[in-house]
Amino acid sequence: MIEPTQPIAEPGIPGPEARKWALIAHLSGFLGCLIPFGSLIGPLLVWQLKKDQDVFIDDQGKEAMNFQISVALASLLCVLLMVIVIGFLLIWVVIIGAVILMIIAAIKANEGKAYRYPFCWRIIK
Repeated sequence: MIEPTQPIAEPGIPGPEARKWALIAHLSGFLGCLIPFGSLIGPLLVWQLKKDQDVFIDDQGKEAMNFQISVALASLLCVLLMVIVIGFLLIWVVIIGAVILMIIAAIKANEGKAYRYPFCWRIIK
């Protein structure tokens, strides 16, 4: 009898390849630490290149993209609020919150569970 090379996923649970790309979509938001606008470019590239391979990748790619857009808009608002000093505090809240939520989303995606970010403006449907 021939052994399958890839583990077979249970019905309703995404396969290992789909889970891996969903995880990468969420973690690619950290590219913003390395290159300007990387937090937007990373999830966009993963989503656009892999969305046709699996419904789970498409869903989580859109979710990661929407979250990064929301974080970028919140960061822009914080920069504007730095004129009245409160922005310096709020930018740290946004950064720490984004890091924690991206890690949680990546863990959930790796488990094969669809994750929905709280406080996220879902522009891409």
